[in-house]
Amino acid sequence: MKIRSRAATAITAVVLAAVLAACSTNTGTSSDTASTDGSGDLTVSHVHGLGIDPADGRLYVATHEGVIAVADDGTAQRVGDTADYMGFTVIGPKTFLGSGHPAEGSGGHGNRGLIQSTDSGKTWKTLSLGGTTDFHSLEYMHNTVYGYDSTRGLLRVSADRASWDDRAELAALDIAVSPKDRDVVLATTEDGVAASTDGGRKFRAGAGQVLAHLSWPAADALYGVDLAGGLHRSIDGGIGWKKTGTVPGGQPQALTAVDARRVLVATQDGVYESRDGGRTFTQRLPMSSAEGH
Repeated sequence: MKIRSRAATAITAVVLAAVLAACSTNTGTSSDTASTDGSGDLTVSHVHGLGIDPADGRLYVATHEGVIAVADDGTAQRVGDTADYMGFTVIGPKTFLGSGHPAEGSGGHGNRGLIQSTDSGKTWKTLSLGGTTDFHSLEYMHNTVYGYDSTRGLLRVSADRASWDDRAELAALDIAVSPKDRDVVLATTEDGVAASTDGGRKFRAGAGQVLAHLSWPAADALYGVDLAGGLHRSIDGGIGWKKTGTVPGGQPQALTAVDARRVLVATQDGVYESRDGGRTFTQRLPMSSAEGH
């Protein structure tokens, strides 16, 4: 079954409406996502992506206004410009992929396509689709980039980060790819998790657990977070789910499972980390407010 939609933001179901609104296209207005307060510290109000850089072990947080590096002692600093970074993912030492929108007043393309940094987020280069595409979700697996193009409501796949194969149209918020099988792709939809077994060319209708975000670090460790912050784990590729805990802070904004036990989640009041598969969480970075874009 092929699921069709004009774009991810066309999902009208109440269960995902608030999250989709939070991830809508940047209108060019500034926010306090990564501004400084009176003490000179960064304040954060909306997060689009999370990752750990193998080069230094630091947590990197992609926000509406820049990428922030967080040290183990809790100190945080913006590492580059104040652009809006979407679809953020760490693919190797100092090497990040992303998408999104340029910093206000920079004069860049409104939609940045696929962008890459090889210096831990300090500088970025557009690799392809600049000016046409905003990837709200990116996965790098099997030496391949899988991207959810929010501008067209379309899954796109690239082996060389330059040319793209258009796959199924669907209304989704997030995607995940099996680390074992390159053809198994999952997507979060208003009706539950939709699955593809042919590399995203066709998806079965969404069913079962309704989740906002997914992350699949190991074959037997697929994680998903629901709209209330409940963290769920599947050991069978999304057929069955078991709730492992609840992330503090309400509605989730981003999810990355580093491995089968280490999980990073951003919610309305902070970025949290679990080292025990979601049973307990420690706040790594506080949010300044529940507002944001």
